[in-house]
Amino acid sequence: MSTYSTPVLTTQRLMLRPLAATDARALYTVFSDPAVVRYWSAEPWTDISSAETAIARALEAYRDETELRFAIELAASREVIGTVNLHHFFNQNNRCELGYAIASRHWGHGYASEAIEAVLEHGFNAVGLNRVEADIDPRNEASGRVLEKLGFRREGFMPQRWRVHGEYADTAFYGLLRAYWDERKAA
Repeated sequence: MSTYSTPVLTTQRLMLRPLAATDARALYTVFSDPAVVRYWSAEPWTDISSAETAIARALEAYRDETELRFAIELAASREVIGTVNLHHFFNQNNRCELGYAIASRHWGHGYASEAIEAVLEHGFNAVGLNRVEADIDPRNEASGRVLEKLGFRREGFMPQRWRVHGEYADTAFYGLLRAYWDERKAA
C-alpha cells in the first residue's frame, strides 16, 4: 500500500472519477457556498482560482499517487456535485482519512452516502485499508448520520480543536475498521 491510483467508480446514480481542469467552475460552485463550508476550516472560495489551485493539487497527487480524490458526477446529467477523497495515508498502519463535500442543492438525496460507500469499498478491497478515519464538527449532524449509516463509530471528542470562521470548533472523531465494514456487508 504505497501508491494510490484513482480509478473511475460507478454506482447506480453516480460516477466517481479523477478531477479534471474542466471541473473548475463546478468545484467553485460547491466550495463558494457558505453552507457547504460551514464546518470546514476554510472560508468559502471567492475566486475561481481557488478551484484551479485545488485541481492542480489533485493532479499532482494523481501523478505522485499519494491520495485518492474523486469528482462526484451525476451519471444521468454529468453534473459534478461534489468531491470525496481518501488522504493522509499511513502506510505502516493501512489507514487514512476521509473527506467529502456535496453541493447544498443536492443534500438530502443520499448522494454522499452512495459516493462514500463506493470509495470505502474500493479502499478496503482494492487498496487494502484496515481503518478509515473522519473528523467532523459535532454540530454537523447530517454528516454524523452519513458516517454512522456507513458503519463508522464515534470514537472521541476534542473541544475547541479548530478555529473555524472566527470561532472555536469542536471535533468528533469517527473510525471505520475493515472488520466493521465486513460485518455491515454481511448483515
